[in-house]
Amino acid sequence: MSLLSEYDALLLDLDGTVWEGGRAISGAVETINGSPVPGIYVTNNASRAPEVVAEKLRAIGLDSVRTTDVLTSAQAAIELASQHLQPGDKVLILGTDSFRALATAAGYRVVDSADDQPVAVLHGHNPETNWAQLSEGALAIHAGARYFASNLDSSLPTERGLMVGNGSMVAALVSATGVTPESAGKPGPAMFRSAARHLGVSRPLAVGDRLNTDIEGGNAAGMDTFQVLTGVSGPKELLRAPAHQRPTFIAASLRDLHCEADELRPGAQGGFHARVEGAELVLSGGADSRDPVEGLRTALSVAWEHEGFATFRGEGESAEKVVSTWW
Repeated sequence: MSLLSEYDALLLDLDGTVWEGGRAISGAVETINGSPVPGIYVTNNASRAPEVVAEKLRAIGLDSVRTTDVLTSAQAAIELASQHLQPGDKVLILGTDSFRALATAAGYRVVDSADDQPVAVLHGHNPETNWAQLSEGALAIHAGARYFASNLDSSLPTERGLMVGNGSMVAALVSATGVTPESAGKPGPAMFRSAARHLGVSRPLAVGDRLNTDIEGGNAAGMDTFQVLTGVSGPKELLRAPAHQRPTFIAASLRDLHCEADELRPGAQGGFHARVEGAELVLSGGADSRDPVEGLRTALSVAWEHEGFATFRGEGESAEKVVSTWW
């Protein structure tokens, strides 16, 4: 029985899960289009308006996606800030024009200078953000403005590799002001719960590639989580993951949503075996396995019970090949 039969919706991350730099990851479109349950796209990337994200998803073949099927961290940041602001308040937006438009639509006055005495600074990813804009944000925060961030992702997956994410830009302001922002996006549970409410579902599956955002956030929301190995977090991060960042299921890609649940949980499989010897995690066996993720799931079942190991070792040709991909 397919894993999809056990859930009533998919809460899908985008970067590193569905696409990479706007280009569909292999198997993602076919899997989502063939899913018997609805999906909503929950993304920490605040640089694009929901309608633009929906259009781009349709362009890669996800034809049924509507604007209301997209929830961005910019939307979440404005929702978070609204708990502290009044209609008509001035806000300084460090982000894209779409972020500014969302703030305006929510009833706030968007300003560009700390001299305008904004009540809050809202910070979202924008490749064009520069020193002068960051400095206006720092001045406003020093003057007493509340600081909100759409998300704290340190990096952004693209087809060229990992580029600077919003969290790294936020770190510059934190360094300059000593003020840590309230963050609206993942790994907080709010976006996941908001997405589930939007769909009217009770048992969604949170799907993503990054342990410290997608998986941690889904876990915090009390949901089962599905980790794909097509993005940021790989085997090494999984093996050392703290309890609150451990996914329910580990998959090579979205294609594995069609597998059975027991195949995807950590546990001995594929003829592999794992043990801890002193400070070393040892993987052995697996001669008949053609899937290195089976070796990883086998190792995880032991690694998460023994947190003191320092190194990994493969014993036998098949296990050695699997372990060589963990570094």
